[in-house]
Amino acid sequence: MKQITRTLLFLLALPVTMVAQEMKSDALIPFDSSVRTGKLANGLTYYIKQNAKPENKVDLRLVINAGSILENDDQQGLAHFMEHMCFNGTKNFPKNKLVDYLQSIGVKFGQHLNAYTSFDETVYFLPIPSDDPEKLEKGFQIIEDWAFNAVLTPAEIDKERGVVLEEYRIGLGAGKRMMGRFMPKMMYKSHYADRLPIGKKEVLENFTHDKLVSFYKDWYRPNLMSVIVVGDINVDEMEKKVKAHFSSYQNPKNERPRTIYEVPNHKETFVAVESDKEAPSAQVQLIYKDYEMPKPMVTVGDFRKEMVEGLFSTMINNRLGELANSPTPPFTYGYSYHGGTYARTKEAYQSFAMSAEDKQLDALKVLVTENERVKKFGFTEGELERAKSDFVAGMENAYNDRNKTNSSSFVGEYQAHFLEKEPTPGIEWTYNMLVKVLPTIELKDINGLINDYIKEDNRVVILTGPEKEGLKLPSEAEVLSALKVNTDAITAYEDSEVASSLLRKDVKAGTVVKREKDAKIGTTTLTLSNGVKVTYKKTDFKNDEILMSGISFGGSNLYSNDELRQTQFANGALTEAGFSGLKLNDINKFMTGKIANVNPYIGSTSEGFNGSATPKDLEYLFQMTHAYFTDLNMDKEAFDGYKQKQNSFYKNMASTPNFYFQKEFYGFLLKDNPRFFGIIPDDKAWEQTNYELAYNKYKERFANAGDFEFFFVGNVDDAKMEEYAAKYLGSLPSTKEREKMTDLGFRMPKGDLKKVVNKGTDPKSNVTIMYFGDTTYSPKEALAMEALGEVLTIKLIEELRENESGVYGISARGSMSKVPYGSYSFNISFPCGPDNAEKLTQSALRELNKIIKDGPQAVDLAKYKEGELADFKKDSKENRFWLSTLTRAYTNGTAASDVLKMEERIKALTTKDLQDVAKKYLSKDKVVGILMPEN
Repeated sequence: MKQITRTLLFLLALPVTMVAQEMKSDALIPFDSSVRTGKLANGLTYYIKQNAKPENKVDLRLVINAGSILENDDQQGLAHFMEHMCFNGTKNFPKNKLVDYLQSIGVKFGQHLNAYTSFDETVYFLPIPSDDPEKLEKGFQIIEDWAFNAVLTPAEIDKERGVVLEEYRIGLGAGKRMMGRFMPKMMYKSHYADRLPIGKKEVLENFTHDKLVSFYKDWYRPNLMSVIVVGDINVDEMEKKVKAHFSSYQNPKNERPRTIYEVPNHKETFVAVESDKEAPSAQVQLIYKDYEMPKPMVTVGDFRKEMVEGLFSTMINNRLGELANSPTPPFTYGYSYHGGTYARTKEAYQSFAMSAEDKQLDALKVLVTENERVKKFGFTEGELERAKSDFVAGMENAYNDRNKTNSSSFVGEYQAHFLEKEPTPGIEWTYNMLVKVLPTIELKDINGLINDYIKEDNRVVILTGPEKEGLKLPSEAEVLSALKVNTDAITAYEDSEVASSLLRKDVKAGTVVKREKDAKIGTTTLTLSNGVKVTYKKTDFKNDEILMSGISFGGSNLYSNDELRQTQFANGALTEAGFSGLKLNDINKFMTGKIANVNPYIGSTSEGFNGSATPKDLEYLFQMTHAYFTDLNMDKEAFDGYKQKQNSFYKNMASTPNFYFQKEFYGFLLKDNPRFFGIIPDDKAWEQTNYELAYNKYKERFANAGDFEFFFVGNVDDAKMEEYAAKYLGSLPSTKEREKMTDLGFRMPKGDLKKVVNKGTDPKSNVTIMYFGDTTYSPKEALAMEALGEVLTIKLIEELRENESGVYGISARGSMSKVPYGSYSFNISFPCGPDNAEKLTQSALRELNKIIKDGPQAVDLAKYKEGELADFKKDSKENRFWLSTLTRAYTNGTAASDVLKMEERIKALTTKDLQDVAKKYLSKDKVVGILMPEN
């Protein structure tokens, strides 16, 4: 509900007195009548909603109102451990049969089937087909088993220790070390400070089996549970199933009270300045905790208060965004909001910034100053109207697509209702009430909020950042001093005039000279008078969405080596300068209340655009595209600001073991490539960067619109598409020259190679196994290579995770590319313990070699097919799928209608097809990269 407080702009013009008379602040927020909800005699709560998108699918969710906060001292980590055990064997699905069965009906482990554990809840996700009564019944059987029938044998518990400890290992690092030091101050004298869901290593290694059994019996009980069912279903039938599967269970006779843990208030301002040699960036957090526990949103008055807070956050974050986009940005990005903390029982006004490593105090002062500026002068009428317009645009978007919303969007809403009493009135009520409420909100309602937020007690300041020679950390006294700004020196925010247009030059429209239709896939192609082609596909998947992509072959492969060196890291700065003489902040201000965006890019083999808009705002997308072609600004100050932010972000990235590994590993593989200049810019790279050259090369790349083809997918109006395309794209400069993708011939080295990189202090390793090379592209082999990756992943999880307990996650991915040259790539990657890295590498290769020697098992290929066909059916009802299909066909020089044969091609795959590509491509050279700790 908090995410959908927006509405239509024209309705805001209704007289305030009229709408005020129609609402009462003490009127209760209703519950959505489209949702069937109830509570069984044992206390289990259920929510059921019929929703047809995606068709023939249902999202089941089991919510347990219990998490790590309820663990005893000798159970720390067992709430999360219990989540693992639910996938490892239940009454009706012993051992690994549960995952095996779900994969057989197209449910992918980790992608579709998943769960999470937090401080206060444990939640299980199960999306399954709804058009098969047997599968539907088994789905309910599974969530019933999770709730009450997990098999907790000593052997299975001990076997899973290794997997959970591997997940614990993944979380180690600078962030966890620093968090362990600042949490006692952030959550002062609170149980939340010492109940992180991952738990403690010594407990995970040594707990006795009865401790896990006790946690399950204590907290997995009906009166702490909710079952949520949303999808393409019959509501009456689903209610019967909920009752049949869950009514017979009873709560424990002497049930433990479900304690609500508070976060005590404190008079002090706590300061934590934490550093670590592996910290990648410097961050600032400023937290003003509320005195009282949060109150649930129950009445229309509460709803209005929530909107007031939302408008406040929007306005102050607009100001912080303007500062981040300034020529001398005080931080890479910053934001403020009033909302939840780690604890359900404590909300706070929170400000955050990511800064340069030696500018944390400056960033903190800016956050404090902006709060004080609001406190002293408030916001302006212009800011309020723009914030309201943003609310309007978001709500209009949600309301227009209210009947085309994915089921997954609803289940979280009902979960929040169960756990935190968040209201669930539905989009129609929210829309209609916001129409009445928004016009009644005035500046005086918003400006007073800051007085409740800001205080000198119950305050926490946290600075985290890198530790290195020559970098002086701020002292606690300096931090406290930074909180005291000279309010006399603060001036009012100056609200600049909003631009009247995105374009400053006259546009002389072109014409449509040719129209072609492809009946097979429902596309129309317009050829414009300047040679630009526009292909669009009208869909009804969303009422309020149009996606765009524009492509021209060429890219930076047409640059010389020296030109690439000078421009590679400057290209990202080009759009920071804005267009049409408008700065970035001017453009953002103009686009308030409008939903349209365009992002130009220069890749290695092509240049182009990606964008999206609502049908209402589509013209702005075309105008931005026209401006990026013809009127990009050149602004050295904007480039300097971009460089400063990039430096802040990247300067210490190589201190993190994983990033350092990537840098060294690809440096090793590409050391003979004269066009490889590293994966992040260092000081030397910035010295060699030439912004003016990058700008001129951009102008060169976008000088000829004639070799561009644009693709649009969504709720397109034919007449508007022709009008906008002819005016804004048909008017672009063009020639008859047509460029092609260029293969420069550089390749990674051949051979059986190995690179070990030592970095980091934690006992953590990462393994990457890569196969790559040139080949003649084959659609059949490409699909088989992709399938091989999925099938091998199934076997790797079975062997390295379930049997050897050596990894938490592992994956294999295979692909082929046609451009700029025929190539294949296959990767296996996983994190693990250093002592096991070599052994697990051999285990992974052994599983691959089994497929090379004997082929994959038919049952595993069948799992892949079920999952892929299910994904294809779902994805083919999404605009993004069709945009990707059209652009990929254009890039590869193939027919987009080939996608219509996809189901047929998937079904036709054989185990021999997978074995053949494995033999052909994965029995030769390979590269093994291993990250090991320094000691």
